[in-house]
Amino acid sequence: MTETSGRGAVHPVATGILVLALLYFAKSIFMPVAFSLFVLALVLPVQMALQRRIAKLAAMLITLLLTLAVIVIVGSAVVWGLGELSQWLFYNTGRLQEIYTHWADWLESHGIAIVGPLEEHFNLTWLISLTQGLLNRLNSMVGFAILTFIFVMLGLLEADDFQRRLRLSSAQPQGEMLLQIGREIGAKVRRFMVVRSIACVLTGLVVWGFALAAGLELASAWAAIAFALNYIPFVGPLVATIFPTLFAVAQSGSWQLALIVFLGLNAIQFVIGSYLEPSLTGASLAISPFAVMFAIFFWSFLWGLPGAFIGVPILIVVVTCCMHQHSTRWIAALLSGGPVERSGAS
Repeated sequence: MTETSGRGAVHPVATGILVLALLYFAKSIFMPVAFSLFVLALVLPVQMALQRRIAKLAAMLITLLLTLAVIVIVGSAVVWGLGELSQWLFYNTGRLQEIYTHWADWLESHGIAIVGPLEEHFNLTWLISLTQGLLNRLNSMVGFAILTFIFVMLGLLEADDFQRRLRLSSAQPQGEMLLQIGREIGAKVRRFMVVRSIACVLTGLVVWGFALAAGLELASAWAAIAFALNYIPFVGPLVATIFPTLFAVAQSGSWQLALIVFLGLNAIQFVIGSYLEPSLTGASLAISPFAVMFAIFFWSFLWGLPGAFIGVPILIVVVTCCMHQHSTRWIAALLSGGPVERSGAS
């Protein structure tokens, strides 16, 4: 009997490992599917509202155009901000060389040699390989975006028929339960993204004002970068804080300005992320901070930067699905940041 129970405990573990391996090695397929479902949860109500006034095909085209416009706006903010930063670095090469020489001399006077290691790692071969890696990643992101767009388009076309099939008597009671779970997930994901967008816009505006007050150059670029990167919890705010801090050193050559920028940006991120967002989100999206951080780093390990972006929505899906089954409601209770009420059918 002990051997049988041991085998029964091994099967779920082995299945979980196989599923994770499948998600990792077949991410070129599963990532676009996951992102398309995420986009559908956001934009499907827009198409439904438009279909009441215009034809279905026209409503789908308008919905796709609006979705592309939002993606282009957010992506352009990062591209424009990094472009402004690249231009500044190019036109201030002489100043950067002077600051580098000053800090290298200071470190060497204290027994820390950095010139040799830097010359060893940052050479022409390293730059060529870095450029090739960036180009390969860009090509893969283009293919990923095209495949996601195709899945979203097919999902918008089939949404009505899929809901009708779930309402058939032959699909009950699972059909109605899936519809209810889908409605709850869609509402929670949309609320999460609305709150996240408000926080990103507010963060960008506050960072812009703080950069101007602190005398940091490229204030608009830092605001645009902070706005876009804050859509990725934890990772985005960290990058949006470290880059301006390093830039403050490159701009002034003094650690005082860098310290002011570092403390100020961390205070902005802490107030908005720890007080404003939870108050706007409310108890319906209360999730354990540990679960949020684990989801971000876990999915970034599996799928890279896209996984870090979609980690929290996937966590919302898992918690919502667990709430609807009596046997898994304890998992929802562990992952949630507050009490879990009975939701839907068991």
